[in-house]
Amino acid sequence: MPEPSRSKELPVSLLTDPVMIRACQARDFGRVFQLVKARAGIYPSTIARRCDLTPSRVGEVMAGRRQLLHMDVVERISDGLRIPGRMLGLARRSWETPQNLAVTPREPFEKPAPGDVELAAGLSEADVDSILALAADQDLSPSTLDALHSAITDYWRRDDEHGGETLRPAVVGQLRYVVGLLKEQRPTPMRDGLHSIAAELARLTGWTYFDARQYNQARAYFTEALGLAKAIDDRQFMANVLACMSLQATYQDKPGDALALVTAAQDQAWGARGTTPRVLAMLAMREAFAHATLGNHAATHTAISEAHTQFGRIDTADPDPAWVAYFDEPKLIVDTGIAHGRLGEVALAEPLIADALRREHRTNHRGRAFHAFWLARTQLHRGKVDEACHTAMDALAPAAAVGSQRVAGHLREFYEQLEPFRREPVAVAFESRLREVLPRQVSGSPRP
Repeated sequence: MPEPSRSKELPVSLLTDPVMIRACQARDFGRVFQLVKARAGIYPSTIARRCDLTPSRVGEVMAGRRQLLHMDVVERISDGLRIPGRMLGLARRSWETPQNLAVTPREPFEKPAPGDVELAAGLSEADVDSILALAADQDLSPSTLDALHSAITDYWRRDDEHGGETLRPAVVGQLRYVVGLLKEQRPTPMRDGLHSIAAELARLTGWTYFDARQYNQARAYFTEALGLAKAIDDRQFMANVLACMSLQATYQDKPGDALALVTAAQDQAWGARGTTPRVLAMLAMREAFAHATLGNHAATHTAISEAHTQFGRIDTADPDPAWVAYFDEPKLIVDTGIAHGRLGEVALAEPLIADALRREHRTNHRGRAFHAFWLARTQLHRGKVDEACHTAMDALAPAAAVGSQRVAGHLREFYEQLEPFRREPVAVAFESRLREVLPRQVSGSPRP
């Protein structure tokens, strides 16, 4: 007999209980399931059915013999038990009460907007900060926009150095603040500036979720950034967001989607006024990644050649957008090496990645760790076990300094590929150092 629809909702008294709140924050699902059973009368078999788990797995979790760590499982639990996304560190779920975040119409004297922006990622409900913001002076000046842009630049720097996990709440708060400012009637230049800043903040939020391998949330915020950029017809930034989504698709092993997204990005860039060679070079390299993931050698080499051709046309006077400044010569070289590595052309890949790594800035912990593990994997594929282990050992310090599940994923891949050489002295030394610096990466189960 089907359950009545009201039974899907957990009691408010349970959702507001400090014990339940702490269990959700810690993602202690053994405790969560016990509370749901005791306080809501939802038994393990029903929990299993709602969350698309087996009853035996639910029983193991409740007995403390198993942990649920994968993000897709966390999302299924949130949706199945109707636990609000914010309680589990997720974006607002689609079944939660939607918010009225649509942008107000422009002033009569302004040019009509291409369309109201729908913020699909689901920002959190109004709290004390939001209420106080409504009472504050909302007059803006160009210096306000400059300050917001400076904050974004600082967010990206901190993201490179430390990862985005702890940064995300501040970025989402800033995004919510800017969206609030967009609800007021403002002159066209000011509104366009706020749309641009909101788009950048939404993309940065999506990037932090992507780096944490929480792909559904990343896609939601990337889509939001796309809509905000489209509202002001910023085609270059739309190309940037589509390129991010293409890169994510390569990580999700969806090379067809990756190629379609980067092709759409290139269409936007070519159709934009003033697109710079640096932007086109970056997009060509993302195309190379997509072709390499598909295993298409000829198309990959063509895209790499296009990236280098466009990069050679860069002039210091080019009006490059701030968001593409990261694509410098070392980045071009290392991405070229990675593209060759994805094709299995490790003899070409190794010297390129090694050269770029030597030039990479020391404070970019995530980039150094990420590229060092790529170099180690390439060296291992060439049979250079000693060099590979030493390279990977050098990468452990920056990997430990930055909270990045993406870097952790590359570390686990290298660790698994080291299996045939596990008894070699250098491999034993690497594993010992790994257990000392990052023990969870050895004991934790790999993400899908």
